[in-house]
Amino acid sequence: MEVKLGFGAVPKPQYVFVSKESDHCWYMLSDDTRQIAIYQRALTGVITGIEVNKKVETSHGETEKTDLHILADKPYVIRSGSESYFSKSLLLSLDALTTEQLHHPLTIAVSPGEKKIVFCTIYNPVSYRSIDVSWDGHNEIDLQVLGQKVSLKINRIQNLNQEKIQISANITASEIHAVLIAQSDTYLAQLNWTPEQGREYLQQKYGKRCLRRATPTRLQLTDTEILDFIDYLQAKLTQSCPT
Repeated sequence: MEVKLGFGAVPKPQYVFVSKESDHCWYMLSDDTRQIAIYQRALTGVITGIEVNKKVETSHGETEKTDLHILADKPYVIRSGSESYFSKSLLLSLDALTTEQLHHPLTIAVSPGEKKIVFCTIYNPVSYRSIDVSWDGHNEIDLQVLGQKVSLKINRIQNLNQEKIQISANITASEIHAVLIAQSDTYLAQLNWTPEQGREYLQQKYGKRCLRRATPTRLQLTDTEILDFIDYLQAKLTQSCPT
């Protein structure tokens, strides 16, 4: 993103609020809190984080919101009610996305429904295809658990990106691999997996077999494979979280 020198606006995220009106479904606020309608229905950028069940003080008292952080021409935060259809469809779509897809720009679109309802649809801006989600049993979805799962996945990607930024330019590939191994160690310990369980999974999933029992099989994995293994362990941790 280009940095413009000289006088200009304060460099802070632009909040976008979801609300179905007669001719638009979201808006921004001016400095004097006037609503500024956004007539375009889609915002394309890279998702950089998410905050679920965030307690926010409003004119109607304290309420819980979902804040999606996305970097486009500037940083934006899309804010919606935690119990809203927009928030629910957003979380379902994000849950369906792979880690690889979350590394690339995505299009967040508002879709008006009946009465005051607004849905969220996520598109691939290259293929123009939407992310299909199932609404079967959506009333029984535990939004707290779903939100925690999505938050772990998105924020882990950003933490990894920050780690890469902080790594010096002369670090070796083996040192990077060691960082990934250490991260998998943390998740394995949290899951209480034994070394035998880990070796058995890696042999079945990647066909990796260690000839020496004292040597971790994970050392034979590529960076892509170890990242995939970390995703799997994180998913197991999310499933084990109490509801």
